[in-house]
Amino acid sequence: MHLARFPRIRLAHLPTPLEPLPRLSRELGIDLWIKRDDCTGLSTGGNKTRKLEFLMAEAEAMDADLVMTQGATQSNHARQTAAAAARMGMDCHILLEDRTGYSDANHLHNGNVLLDHLHGATTARYPGGHDMAGEMERAAEAARAEGRHVYVIPGGGSNPTGALGYVNCAFELVGQADAANLRIDRIVHATGSSGTQAGLVTGLAAMNAPIPLLGIGTRAPREKQEEMVWSLAQRTADKLGCADAVRRSDVVANTDYVGDGYGLPTRRGLEAIALFAELEGILLDPVYSAKGAAGLIDLARKGEFEDERVVFLHTGGSVGLFGYDFAFADPAETAA
Repeated sequence: MHLARFPRIRLAHLPTPLEPLPRLSRELGIDLWIKRDDCTGLSTGGNKTRKLEFLMAEAEAMDADLVMTQGATQSNHARQTAAAAARMGMDCHILLEDRTGYSDANHLHNGNVLLDHLHGATTARYPGGHDMAGEMERAAEAARAEGRHVYVIPGGGSNPTGALGYVNCAFELVGQADAANLRIDRIVHATGSSGTQAGLVTGLAAMNAPIPLLGIGTRAPREKQEEMVWSLAQRTADKLGCADAVRRSDVVANTDYVGDGYGLPTRRGLEAIALFAELEGILLDPVYSAKGAAGLIDLARKGEFEDERVVFLHTGGSVGLFGYDFAFADPAETAA
């Protein structure tokens, strides 16, 4: 598969490491590895940087001077988009939707929001339940009426152009495993707006690499989540010229770990954050990667991955911890 025919701007530190997790492996009784897409490098890293390499190249090809996107208040995608725009000398405007109802000052102004503004982006806030795609198109049209060349990126960067970033990740991961003579029995990751999972599904299918892929949902019911991924995987495969490569059975999501809703931390997610931090020195975020890890941990304890080598794809987002500090108990302190 020849991805070089698609415009691309190099923003990420690639390849990201593929590493064993020995202490977590012993804790869970499985052979657990991690693909460190929290180490992509752009504004603390994360999975959206791979997507932005293709999206921002498309924006540049269209002579955009303003990039616009939308997401939740503590959106990792928004933060990385703001950083990419800064890197390329474009303005950035972000529409932030309140999907939690939290009024904590750190949630509203720290973490990803702080970095959005440090990168020079402007933001507009909306209450929950809005048609954010519609709001963004209206904002884009208003900017175009003022003479701006606007490039609109959907939430999460999840369209066929963005998904190319995770087609490339699938190639990279399989190449690393082959070079190390490392058989992978399962890949597990958090799935939300669907671009990461759709890209991986498409890339693995295009290579005829039959590695089962499990997306742990962070927001939608299973049927809706799988249909979003399936639709985007089909469109991505069509863009690549291999429309028949992806099968519906390749798309598998488990949405048992969403909890009360998107952006709302769960007990299992907080436990996952603690386990990864205390056993491996790796930071997760409460919204996305922690829910993926929570599913991985629970399923491992139930024997789902017995005798398997599992790769957890870490999608990043640890800066979001500073917008959710209220969710954690006070750390133990030792008296002087």
